[in-house]
Amino acid sequence: MGSHQAATAAESAGETQSAEQNSTKTEQRRGFLSGLSVGGYGEVSLSRNFYSDNVYRYSNAGKYKNDPSHGRFDIPHAVIYLNYEFGSGWRMGTEIEFEHTGTGVSFEKEYEESGEWEQEVEKGGEVELEQFWLEKTIKPWLNIRAGHIVVPVGLNNSAHEPLNFFTVYRPEGENTILPSTWHETGVSLWGRTKHWKYQLQFLPGLDAMNFSRDYWIQKGAHSAFEFKVANKYAGALRIDNYSVPGLRLGVSGYYGHSIDNTLGRDANGKASRLKGAVTIGSFDFTYNAHNTIVRGQVTYGHLGDAVEVYALPGRQSKTSPFSQDHVGKAAIATGVEAGYDFFSQIAQTRARHQKMYLFGRYEYYNSYIPDKNKEPEYPYTQRHRMAVGLNYFPIPQIVVKAEYSKRFLK
Repeated sequence: MGSHQAATAAESAGETQSAEQNSTKTEQRRGFLSGLSVGGYGEVSLSRNFYSDNVYRYSNAGKYKNDPSHGRFDIPHAVIYLNYEFGSGWRMGTEIEFEHTGTGVSFEKEYEESGEWEQEVEKGGEVELEQFWLEKTIKPWLNIRAGHIVVPVGLNNSAHEPLNFFTVYRPEGENTILPSTWHETGVSLWGRTKHWKYQLQFLPGLDAMNFSRDYWIQKGAHSAFEFKVANKYAGALRIDNYSVPGLRLGVSGYYGHSIDNTLGRDANGKASRLKGAVTIGSFDFTYNAHNTIVRGQVTYGHLGDAVEVYALPGRQSKTSPFSQDHVGKAAIATGVEAGYDFFSQIAQTRARHQKMYLFGRYEYYNSYIPDKNKEPEYPYTQRHRMAVGLNYFPIPQIVVKAEYSKRFLK
């Protein structure tokens, strides 16, 4: 009997200890999960393009003006956010983006090489780590963030989620001439007061070897290597003001050198004596009040030594992976869109917090403003675009979009 009682007591003690350990593990898991937040967004689109898909449709427009339309399904972006609050003002943020459904080898019809078919591995274009940073909050008006961060130059880069623009795809002008979403590895100081927010960043420079006529500096943030070359450096600044209820006003800018910012530096070559200074200035605003949303921006950029970029060593060789086009000394993108929620006038939809915006958009952009008398003219890079459509919000986190748009070219 005594032996049996001792065994029972020992088992009870073991069960108590195990329960305490499980309870501790459960609390630890709860503590870990309390600091973890998960988010993201995604887009699914269907488009029908009522123009030719031939690569010569601009250079010989008359020949292809009666070509049939073409359509496509696409998943432009599917994004996962994983953030963690460590406490004591420390946090980590990550953003993983899947573009066009995944990674792999793809075929492309290369517009810059007379429509030649190319097979290429989409490094940095299909699955991207767009953000990976560690941040320390010292004061609400002083935060230090280091790692892979978004460069908030222009309206598109600072507000690129689908709920922040009316069109099905991201606004075309800025999306053409600037990297989108623009992300670099660097250091950022940022802060917020009652009416102001600022962001100041130190970044690696762009790579002029990737600049082109049709996209200006858009591909300059890409790197074909396992690292980002940083022979040259850059800075970015953004300031937003919220003094007027419902209105945000923002200015942003960028400056950095881009020539000789790739592998294979030649200390005695011509490129070492050039800068390729990229200067960008942008103004944007968002008004959201009285059932109306209006957004607009003007972005202008200048490229120093633009004529010399065309002839940089390696750009014109037959095996070059870089664009062989001339690059404009400047580029511009302007746009404005406005929408009104007419569901706000219907009691039932208003009670369900549903919205239906009827919107219109106009934009003008030019990816190639040449240095006159030094570079050839390509008038088709000047584009006016108009769009009209609907945005339906069944709940605040979901939007179903439809639009009809038309470009006007010379």
